[in-house]
Amino acid sequence: MMEKFVVSARKYRPQSFETVVGQGHITTTLLNAINNEQLAQAMLFCGPRGVGKTTCARIVARMINDFDANDSNNTFNIFELDAASNNSVDDIRSLIDQVRYPPQQGKFKVYIIDEVHMLSNAAFNAFLKTLEEPPPYAVFILATTEKHKVIPTILSRCQIFDFNRIQVNDIAEHLTKIAEEENVSTEKEALHLIAQKADGALRDALSIFDLMVTFSTDKSITYQAIIENLHILDQDYYFKITDYLSAKDTAQALLVLDEILNNGFDGHNFVVGLADHLRNLLVCQDQETIRLLQESESIQNRFKEQASKLESSWLLSALNVANQCDLNYKNSRNQRLLIEITLFKIAHLGDVLTQTTSQDEGLKKKAV
Repeated sequence: MMEKFVVSARKYRPQSFETVVGQGHITTTLLNAINNEQLAQAMLFCGPRGVGKTTCARIVARMINDFDANDSNNTFNIFELDAASNNSVDDIRSLIDQVRYPPQQGKFKVYIIDEVHMLSNAAFNAFLKTLEEPPPYAVFILATTEKHKVIPTILSRCQIFDFNRIQVNDIAEHLTKIAEEENVSTEKEALHLIAQKADGALRDALSIFDLMVTFSTDKSITYQAIIENLHILDQDYYFKITDYLSAKDTAQALLVLDEILNNGFDGHNFVVGLADHLRNLLVCQDQETIRLLQESESIQNRFKEQASKLESSWLLSALNVANQCDLNYKNSRNQRLLIEITLFKIAHLGDVLTQTTSQDEGLKKKAV
């Protein structure tokens, strides 16, 4: 019989604060609060999806009850409620009725309420008194991706913990460990690309990782496979097109654009990607800001090499032109023509800059 597959996000869900990725400021505070017996009875965990809010809530619940991760008593003391589907006054009233009874085992009853911003206003109001003065054995951990939708009277009764988007390098490092555990061979650039696509959410990164392992026939993840299977525009295109534009070779730049569009890529995505590429080149021109470039070492070296050949003034003007194209794209009747005009403008920026400089010099001479 085939063994049941468990997705990596569940299989490698952290069971202790030490294994939580990229939230050191939260885990240290919670650990100190538990050790010093100063844990608040109502907490609000907020931040983007897939960054460890529910995971940390479960770890807190187990730690204050001295439960093991596999302890079956968890079910009697830890209650999880999804506010997206249980958002009425009646749902909150039944929860409040439950709170009145002390725990049968362990010290605390922990209520983890996910997506708490989905509660109706009436449900929020019904919850206020219990949240402010819960019985000594009750702990409430509310989790939300949209803190601004939680009413101020609830916020004022909670200790608020803001979770960060997880850094690309942290996600890539975590994926490397999982790949070793699962005997999956990987390329550094591939894991960095997955981490970038995840946009700060570790759960999304693990989902993409599982998908790429499934695509592979030999348990390997390559940069090329990710580009093909996730339909991502290869960075090679941007390096090539920037070289052509800086050399005023508009013919080759237009041919690269034609190839990109013929491969089914969206023109707007290309423009946004070009602006990102130019921004990364600007970042590489100063040693202080290179760390803002969240790429693998080999890609970083390519950016540094290309950036060293280009003037900052040209890059800044090119970025401005690309950004204007991004802003005007949706309102344009001929979007391809808009991109082509943008490429022509960027290619001839050197002429414009030279012309402007000579005009300025002429004006200065007249003034003298």
